[in-house]
Amino acid sequence: MIMRAKDGRIKKKNGLLKEINDNKILYLMCLPALVVLLLFCYIPFTGIWMAFTDYNVVDGIFGSKFVGLDNFRYFFIGNSMARRVTYNTLIINIFCIIFGLIIPISIAIFFNEVKGKLFKKVTQSAMFFPYFLSWVVVGAIVYGFFSTDVGMVNKVRETLGLDTISWYATPKYWKPIIIFASVWKWSGYNSIIYMAAMAGFDASLFEAAEIDGANKFQRILYLTLPMLKPTAVVLVLLSVGRIFYGDFGMIYGIVGNNASLADAVTVIDTYVYSSMKTLGFSYSTAIGLYQSIMGLILVTISNKFAKKINDGEGLF
Repeated sequence: MIMRAKDGRIKKKNGLLKEINDNKILYLMCLPALVVLLLFCYIPFTGIWMAFTDYNVVDGIFGSKFVGLDNFRYFFIGNSMARRVTYNTLIINIFCIIFGLIIPISIAIFFNEVKGKLFKKVTQSAMFFPYFLSWVVVGAIVYGFFSTDVGMVNKVRETLGLDTISWYATPKYWKPIIIFASVWKWSGYNSIIYMAAMAGFDASLFEAAEIDGANKFQRILYLTLPMLKPTAVVLVLLSVGRIFYGDFGMIYGIVGNNASLADAVTVIDTYVYSSMKTLGFSYSTAIGLYQSIMGLILVTISNKFAKKINDGEGLF
């Protein structure tokens, strides 16, 4: 038994060495990416320990006083921010996922059906352009629409005889505005993924459906959408995995440090940034760990659900 086990280990070791020797060029090509992954993804895991300590720079991560779950207890029980920032983050991300699925698919199907090459190129470029704008520029555009004094929306309201609105002092409008801005910025870029998927569809299926009398709407409904489902499921699962992460750049680029809107638009990431300056690194690390754990749980549950509706196919 011992000799057999040793022989097995020797054969396994020799097989591994042979595999590395045979594909050494490929492994060398992967090496830079693996080093980056190790440096920026795995080594920083040690910083998670700060969530359970009262961190200070002098004592370091592992020398600081251990406080157990005190940071988590303060976040969930000691103040009212946990429920508020989690709610804001989830509401904004859920609607961004919903509209960020429907609108890019609709755009991709539209471009797939358009036959005019010039019109298709111009409109595709126009739809893709917002992706290249930074959130600071998007924030300036939003300000141009909703500024109280010079904003286009208030000018139109004045023309129609309606009262102007102090948009930047009225929190209830800003979740829809932020959701709209996010969908507008990303829809053109996301539609490229669906157009790439449609480029691989079997054209004979659509020709056969047309011969059988199916109109354009029926071909989209019964052929295009079902074949896009696997791609859509994977993209939704990737989005669900980050549903507890707010877009820090989007919130700060559009709203900034406007205290009047804080209750409506403060997400977990912006709260982590502000609490880092007042409550320290340990508290912020605890909130970040909470984000990661909830994202892992949600993407695992969503993946199991996706396998049931997608013929056993999921993200993993």
